[in-house]
Amino acid sequence: MELVEATADDLRALVTRWYDLAKAMEAYSELNELAYADVDEVPDDGFHAHLDDEDTTDYRIVHDDETIGFVTLREGHHPSRRYSQYLRIVNLVVDEAYRSNGHGTAVVEHVKEMARERGCDHLEVSCEWQNEGARRFYCDTGFQPKQVDYVQPLE
Repeated sequence: MELVEATADDLRALVTRWYDLAKAMEAYSELNELAYADVDEVPDDGFHAHLDDEDTTDYRIVHDDETIGFVTLREGHHPSRRYSQYLRIVNLVVDEAYRSNGHGTAVVEHVKEMARERGCDHLEVSCEWQNEGARRFYCDTGFQPKQVDYVQPLE
């Protein structure tokens, strides 16, 4: 398994995988409802902006020369904390046919190494509270629960 930095040629594949992930997240909260009825309606703009953002990078997850998912990473800094330099996993998705085969764990291990090489002292990730599978996965890969986000729609 390797992580290959995404290019403009990968945008549609990233959007398609993101859309599948986002559709799955709709089940966890009404606040996750997508504005797009179909993947073809989703503009490339969001991922295209990642290509221009020096703090955010998308990587294709490649296994046996085949893309099987993607991960979005964002570097950041908490200036007032002892653990101040972080790498955040923004998106992580492995295609369904490749799940439960250790690929997600391998991605996290690879991201840990990338973070160390960049001088980061910790990783951050969040997931839907109701997504017990994701919570279990992150705990199993060494993450510790730290805080809970609350949301309130303003209608």
